Amino acid sequence: MAFVSLSQAMAHCRAESFDSEMMALYLSAAKQTVTDYMNRTVYDDQAMLDEAVATGTAGNNPMIVNDAINAAILLITGHLYTNREDVIVGVSACELPNGAKSILNHYRINPGV
Repeated sequence: MAFVSLSQAMAHCRAESFDSEMMALYLSAAKQTVTDYMNRTVYDDQAMLDEAVATGTAGNNPMIVNDAINAAILLITGHLYTNREDVIVGVSACELPNGAKSILNHYRINPGV
């Protein structure tokens, strides 16, 4: 299992190839948002985790990425791609009850920190 790829994120958002540079930014921001929210470092695979543990850079409570984390990354990436401004005018919007936070809460360390 590895983190969501750029091509997966572009397919999820139905983005055009000319959007790839912005999509890469949104995907990177989504990955950072997920790890920050969970208060832990996430690795692509066991080998990367083992290497980080061996070098003392794994951080507290490290884990390997899984489908749930990738789904949250895609939800956040889609939100960033669709809502490119701080304000939405002329529409009614609400946070979905089973969104990214709901998915990530199970993996979160020290909620509220």
